[in-house]
Amino acid sequence: MAQTSSVQEAVKLDNDTSKERSGVQSIERAFAILGHIAQHQEGISLAELSKCVGLHTSTTFHLVRTMVELGVVRQAKATKRYHLGRTIFSLAASSSSEVDLIATATPFLEELARESGESSHLALRSGNDVVIAARVAGTGAFQLVERAGGLRPAHCTGLGKVLLAAMPEAQFESYLATAELQAWTPKTITDPTQLRAEIERVRQSGVGFDDAEFNDEVRCVAAPIYDFTGQAVGAVGVSGPIWRMNLQRMDLITQRVRTTAAELSEELGYRRSA
Repeated sequence: MAQTSSVQEAVKLDNDTSKERSGVQSIERAFAILGHIAQHQEGISLAELSKCVGLHTSTTFHLVRTMVELGVVRQAKATKRYHLGRTIFSLAASSSSEVDLIATATPFLEELARESGESSHLALRSGNDVVIAARVAGTGAFQLVERAGGLRPAHCTGLGKVLLAAMPEAQFESYLATAELQAWTPKTITDPTQLRAEIERVRQSGVGFDDAEFNDEVRCVAAPIYDFTGQAVGAVGVSGPIWRMNLQRMDLITQRVRTTAAELSEELGYRRSA
């Protein structure tokens, strides 16, 4: 009996050790997968990922599927490629830094530009102005020539209006008291009372429009993006020539901008309250 008991204990110990090794191995593989996904800003396919981590496709699929369910990995609907997921950003406060935000937003901007045919932008606040942190050119002819890093006035751009609308009331009033509301085109709003009413419309609708207010040949529509704290950390938008961005087409593009902003916000961990 004693010998049998010893054998049983040895078998149990061996099984426990095997389970522990298996668990450690799964963790190591999961981190390897995360590491390779993080290195591919444009996303990575299942086949490429399997090759990178040196695992069979089915093994990689089961691991990455679990990671998708946990939210640490996201699979883009259009390309089926894998990207880092919202849980990664929720766990790390540093994920809200500008560099990480740009890296996260870029695939969304690429898809938005591809769907709309127009240039897509990510904008951040910079004092009383906004800075174009990232830009993806559209597929249509006669694209606007503009580089990332450029400053735009907030009061007459769709991106800027969205960021102004996200300000607390006291901060917005301070902006009105100090900002130079320069007239860039005949349509630019330069009266503080009119701008206050315009920003209230943006708050109510959730989108900001620039109807040839900054450039008399350009229209723009933008929407805010939120992080996991519920703070507006930037704005995403589309701009194009007014002769192509007619009212009928603007309706479709506005919906795409809304969808992109919502998906990007979700990727950053944002959850809309009920």
